[in-house]
Amino acid sequence: MGNIKFLDRTITHPFFGHEQATYLMQTGRKPGGGITYPAIGALLAMIKGGSVKYHLPPYVALTINKGRFSECGFLGDRYRPFATGGNPAGWKFQVDGYTPAGGATPEELKRRTALMRDLDTFGKKFASHPEIRGAVRAEQEAEEIMYGRAAEVFDLAKEPREIRDRYGMTRFGQSCLAARRLVEAGVPYITINASGWDTHKKHFETLSRIAPEMDRAVAALLEDLAARHLLDTTLVWWSGEFGRTPKVDTEPPWEGGRNHYCPCFSAMVAGGGFKGGKVVGVSDGIAGKVVSRPVSPADLLGSIYELCGIDPGQMFPANPIGLKSPILPDANPKTRLREIYA
Repeated sequence: MGNIKFLDRTITHPFFGHEQATYLMQTGRKPGGGITYPAIGALLAMIKGGSVKYHLPPYVALTINKGRFSECGFLGDRYRPFATGGNPAGWKFQVDGYTPAGGATPEELKRRTALMRDLDTFGKKFASHPEIRGAVRAEQEAEEIMYGRAAEVFDLAKEPREIRDRYGMTRFGQSCLAARRLVEAGVPYITINASGWDTHKKHFETLSRIAPEMDRAVAALLEDLAARHLLDTTLVWWSGEFGRTPKVDTEPPWEGGRNHYCPCFSAMVAGGGFKGGKVVGVSDGIAGKVVSRPVSPADLLGSIYELCGIDPGQMFPANPIGLKSPILPDANPKTRLREIYA
């Protein structure tokens, strides 16, 4: 896959804790100040959400939200990521459609919905009221997501078995396949939160199991997007909120673990305008510190925003608190990764 990926190996920031580091990597801002800014996914959902098909949410998390902070920030619940839950490798489907969580069939859900409407005498009496009409529209959209065209997007049984096997029949592998289907449906931002990488204990034993799963799935996703002529318009960003210590802790209770490390770590980006086969930055021999070309989280996010057609120096679009602030506080074009996309 060397012809379609770019690796930045000198990302750096000062936060060793999950919450602070996740917030910085997702917003480009240091925590504090009394305001929770939205993650990049929420902002792109707001700006780019007009092309989503079938009433799908504009920001989808496979399969859980990260949970380190409120990703929607001050934009509110409308742009909160929709977490699918479950394990895509084991999602169960029927011949005539998707079986939602809890095992209820589409027919049973329709019967329940019909009963609810029969009992809703208040809604019938005031059907012309604007708020009631809005509630009815919301119900219709919810039904579409539960067992309409939106649900079909998540129906991985529609994919040939050889495609599913190529991604790997794992939670992460099938999440990558679901992400490709969501891209095809016009969802502007999809995040896959992979677990198991906080390897304080038995680092190498853990990675021997989960690293091949991730490598297989990411390679299949990139190949699939490229084959479907979607990679040029889809940006894939693959990283954590920090890296792991260069030094392995062999003492009990860690037994060969590696701890949080933020002074120097890597991220991979593919597609979306980034040039392939590039490596940015130089670290020392043990990847302990940046030797040249430090890249901050704001530099990385600023590059992604720019490739999405958004000026990271512009003021936040209309927001519920009337905030007058740029999307990124340090939107310096000179520090963005333009050498690999401009």
